[in-house]
Amino acid sequence: MNTDTTYMQRCIELALKGEYSSKPNPRVGCVIVKDEQVIAEGWHQFAGEVHAEVHALEKAKSNQVKAKVAGANLYVTLEPCSHHGKTAPCCDAIIAAGISKVVYGMIDPNPAVAGKGINKLKAAGIEVVGPLLADKCAELNPGFIKRMTTGLPYVRCKMAMSSDGRTAMANGESKWITGEESRQDVQQWRARSSALITGIETILADDPSLNVRLEEVEVLQPLRVICDSNLRLPTDAKTLQTPGEILLVSAIEKEFNTAESTITTLEQVCLPNNDNQIYLHALLQYLAKEKECNEVLIEAGSTLAGAFIKAGLVDEIILYMAPKLLGHKALPLFTIPGLESMADQINLEYSDVSLLGKDCRMRVRVLKSQ
Repeated sequence: MNTDTTYMQRCIELALKGEYSSKPNPRVGCVIVKDEQVIAEGWHQFAGEVHAEVHALEKAKSNQVKAKVAGANLYVTLEPCSHHGKTAPCCDAIIAAGISKVVYGMIDPNPAVAGKGINKLKAAGIEVVGPLLADKCAELNPGFIKRMTTGLPYVRCKMAMSSDGRTAMANGESKWITGEESRQDVQQWRARSSALITGIETILADDPSLNVRLEEVEVLQPLRVICDSNLRLPTDAKTLQTPGEILLVSAIEKEFNTAESTITTLEQVCLPNNDNQIYLHALLQYLAKEKECNEVLIEAGSTLAGAFIKAGLVDEIILYMAPKLLGHKALPLFTIPGLESMADQINLEYSDVSLLGKDCRMRVRVLKSQ
């Protein structure tokens, strides 16, 4: 393994320090090296705060190694930005610091700025090398990349089931199919996400809080999205009593009046399709454009989850399977209409299978039809 690869792998590790907090910005890590010695490291933690490159440069300054930065090599998982946003361009800081070589992991996926940072650095006489470990760097930010290239977020659907593919008893009882380890793992997927999507049937049946409960890390609570075509949401729903932001999505134009005790920030949007149901594609476009959502997690029942899958809007399914049998009368995993023959099947691909306590977690990619 060459030296550049080793330092880029360290950048990837650093980027994950912002796994739960950098949204809507990408997760980025940076290492500054001089004379084969790491003199500073950085990562992007919060939107509006310094980017990974500037974080590393500032740490170098605070470590009283400013003189060493001149002539150093800088490694970063994403092409340094060259445009003004909430912060100044990273390229300007890199040039001013006297960095002699920049090794980047992948080009910025935003078509409006892709390659401009590289060109600016080269124009300043800095040697630029890359891409390096581009696939690994891309794995850090599937949502940011998809939002920049398609205008849609990366969509995961989380489901829990028994070993015979059932999600609840016929009477709706479902606590608990999976064990504590699986339920804790779900919290991490929630924490990564910009938004959690659920349906009114889940609210009525389970009355969930739909928040992230991780004590050991700093988390930005995701937007809670409730799909409620006919606005049946109870004013005393637990999620309305949980701090955070809610987007209430309906298919009818009607104002929802929250209870006085509600402590959430609630916004309504009406997005009907031709069948007087919620237009799911438009919802995802809205989340990407108006809310800058990178990764979205669906936690819903079989009907809404199945509708997202049938519409071709789900990228990945996170499936938790418990070593239990619930029987043929129990509720199914997905309700997907229109699958009448093998030619209609939706193909999947396993990307990871692991044990969590007594449960099995499967990460499954949804293969898009050609």
